[in-house]
Amino acid sequence: MSSVAKVIKRDWLDWPFFEQRHHTIGERLDRFVQSGVLDTIDHGDVDAACRKLVRAMGEAGVLDCAVAAPDGDATTIDSRSICLSRESLAYADGLADFAFAMQGLGSGAIALGGSAELRKAVLPKVRSGEWLAAFALSEKEAGSDVAAMSCTARADGNDYVIDGEKTWISNGGIADVYTLFARTGEAPGARGISAFVVFPDDPGFGIADRIDVIAPHPLATLRFANCRIPAGRRLGAPGGGFKLAMQTLDIFRASVAAAALGFARRALDEALSHARSRRMFGATLGDLQLTQAALGDMATDTDAAALLTYRAAWRRDVQKLPTTREAAMAKLTATETAQRVIDRAVQMFGGRGVRKGEVVESLYREIRALRIYEGATEVQKLIVARDLLKSR
Repeated sequence: MSSVAKVIKRDWLDWPFFEQRHHTIGERLDRFVQSGVLDTIDHGDVDAACRKLVRAMGEAGVLDCAVAAPDGDATTIDSRSICLSRESLAYADGLADFAFAMQGLGSGAIALGGSAELRKAVLPKVRSGEWLAAFALSEKEAGSDVAAMSCTARADGNDYVIDGEKTWISNGGIADVYTLFARTGEAPGARGISAFVVFPDDPGFGIADRIDVIAPHPLATLRFANCRIPAGRRLGAPGGGFKLAMQTLDIFRASVAAAALGFARRALDEALSHARSRRMFGATLGDLQLTQAALGDMATDTDAAALLTYRAAWRRDVQKLPTTREAAMAKLTATETAQRVIDRAVQMFGGRGVRKGEVVESLYREIRALRIYEGATEVQKLIVARDLLKSR
């Protein structure tokens, strides 16, 4: 069992990236973590766990910084607040971080491009935690290469008819509302994609299969067979779906790095606690120079990744500048760093480190997906290089 509290120590909040309101958000997150709701979550039933987590976060006001109000503007969502929330939640519980992130990601395009009627119908329910949201972009042959999308939506009178599949969809099978991206053909490639709101009871919508992964999360493949929805559920202009997807991801991309930071900081704290108490060779594990060297590397690498992460969020929030390169740097650095930090923590724990139920064992499984989703490490390197070449 862990001897480390689930409440993160935020000594980095005195960095110049933050304002007083971020301290207030941190206090709200601490109250949520300390409420005990995370201790009542059954991680063996991820569907029920996510529903319970989202409802509890909605009631506690934790979702307010991630989901726009019906009369708000999603572009004003504060990326630093999202990052702060994800780092804190990931430190406490990986599934809580997942549930929080999906409410924002799944509703972002609706806030950006939805009609007043759609926003009023969907956003309050997502923000309160009554509804779970999903972001349906990826396909079997269109992950990093979104332009390869084959799922189609054809106009038919006052409706659109959707055919095709989406896969690796978080909250797939349990979401109450899906933001779907499909090819409408106004132009080749990414310029011919539109965005839509789909509900699980729409005729022709179904779940092809559920996907089990090493760190249990609700994932599914969605199937659309002659799925007819009203044209009023299109988000934004025809062919404007890719732009909406990128605008949404721009708000949340740096937060993937922040989640990785939360995992890394928890692993470091678990390793520190273990190093202080584990007796060996007439001393403690922490008295050994090899252990001290490892801890020094872990702490330094984590803070370096944190500086990149909050620089990207600050640049977007305060400077109102593009963060394509900065967010990519943060994402690839924080996720790769967290993998190394967690691996070292597992090594320090020895046999205990691979025992199911240990915090570091859970973190080892949790971190692996973050190096892949929302743009794998290799893709982030290409983004950085291409931006450098273009700008210079």
